[in-house]
Amino acid sequence: MKLKLVFLLFFSLLTTSLTSQVDTLMTISHYWGLEFNEAEIQQLAPRVKGYKEASSNLRTVDLPNEVPPSFIFNPVPPGTSIDTHQLFIDWNIPLDVSLPTKPNELAFYPVHHLASLILQGKITSTALTRFFIDRLKKHGDTLKCTITLTEELALSQAAKADQEIQSGRYRGPLHGIPYGAKDLLAVPGYRTTWGAMPYKDQSIEDKATVIERLEEAGAVLVAKLTLGALAMGDIWYGGKTRNPWNLEQGSSGSSAGSASATVAGLVPFAIGSETWGSIISPSTRCGATGLRPTFGTVSRHGAMALSWTMDKLGPICRNAKDCAIVFDAIRGSDGKDLSVTDAAFNYDPQQDPKTIRVGYFKNLFDRYDHYPEKNENILKLLSDSGIRLEPVQWNTDLPISSLSLILMVEAAAAFDELSRSNLDDQLVQQTDGAWPNQFRAVRYIPAVDYVQANRVRKLLINELQAMFQEYDVILAPTFGDHLLATNLTGHPAIVLPSGFADDGTPLSITLLGKLYGEAPMLRIATLIQELSDFEDQIPPLFRQ
Repeated sequence: MKLKLVFLLFFSLLTTSLTSQVDTLMTISHYWGLEFNEAEIQQLAPRVKGYKEASSNLRTVDLPNEVPPSFIFNPVPPGTSIDTHQLFIDWNIPLDVSLPTKPNELAFYPVHHLASLILQGKITSTALTRFFIDRLKKHGDTLKCTITLTEELALSQAAKADQEIQSGRYRGPLHGIPYGAKDLLAVPGYRTTWGAMPYKDQSIEDKATVIERLEEAGAVLVAKLTLGALAMGDIWYGGKTRNPWNLEQGSSGSSAGSASATVAGLVPFAIGSETWGSIISPSTRCGATGLRPTFGTVSRHGAMALSWTMDKLGPICRNAKDCAIVFDAIRGSDGKDLSVTDAAFNYDPQQDPKTIRVGYFKNLFDRYDHYPEKNENILKLLSDSGIRLEPVQWNTDLPISSLSLILMVEAAAAFDELSRSNLDDQLVQQTDGAWPNQFRAVRYIPAVDYVQANRVRKLLINELQAMFQEYDVILAPTFGDHLLATNLTGHPAIVLPSGFADDGTPLSITLLGKLYGEAPMLRIATLIQELSDFEDQIPPLFRQ
């Protein structure tokens, strides 16, 4: 009887008497707040039958997850200019980095320090890759953060990196650096499971553009990391991914393994994805630094689609400078994901941060902040360094939470066949809020309301454009209405560790940027981390 929940009434139109048809449509119309008289309903009934037949015809077409709709979401308000003039970025890789006296300390070196060791010949990519593969084998089961080790591929890529570097061909700061990827990114020769039982043996013989870009940068893929099934939460078909600071806690999600493995020192960095908090939330829970780029700056080709107008890919690292390095490597158009814009990323590590206009959403801190002293310390660090911080009001009367139906409708469409085949019964989570029930429930949402929600979304885009008119960066608490709002509008964000809660688990603060404004946002994030040491803290269980 599944999937007849919403269509049962419509199907009855085919077999029942005219009186019953009228009663059925009256009930449906009243449910959605529509008032039709009996004559209008009688006129309506044959048309509804026709649409039902059209829907049935559409369901005969095979629509794999990778087929997008023919429309493309554009987050840019009218009159907005996009800088496309790219300048050279000097990453200022330090040359005074040494190998640690205790080998396991190497696990917690940031990417740009590991790059220094490789560039100076103090360690080979092969040795570094074996080191992180060993840590994944040692701790991966404890954290339940790994789906597939890509050991053979990794050692091949590391050997190639060593050969190129020794011959004088240095590709940049990611050359020879191991990393992990959320297992919604396709890698030929390896499973791409999406964390979900129905897909646990799935192989996609295509290469995700992000994987391809990192390969071009010389990075070394060591593991495909866990995600909550179909990018929800931290529960996948193999269990629950754990928080390195507290193994009784899940790591949150859906980029569960990417955040957990990075913080535990099992990979130097990882790729995650975000639709509504899937980079921000696990980075907060685990104490990572996570970058959610502007919608349409990183190609999603070869990535599982959940919401075509909201999905974004980005790095999860130990600090903001590493996020900038990885983002620079993966951004840009590929001719496959047509939502991507080739905006410039002119990050300057030496930029005077006092030239950046910074605000903070005071009313959101007052409303959502459970540990106000932690974020007040961050604000004070910035103020004491000469940054002029101005209070900004988050002020919208739009029904933000109701706009989540955009995500839910698109997700149900992306996994329509999963629902129709009843294979959604194989997903581990079967609660009211889990995907199986969500996919069924959203079939009650009229197509008209999905379009109306996107029109309201346009109003939200205009409101945020006005909020950012005078600022390059705005600080905010991590959670609240603004998390969904800025995912809907496509604005970039970076989340940073800001201390610890009473139970010893990490807290965070979020920086929001203008559309395509990652560079100043990352510069302020880097300044905060230069002035504090929250990002340097190591979970005690994983020091060895």
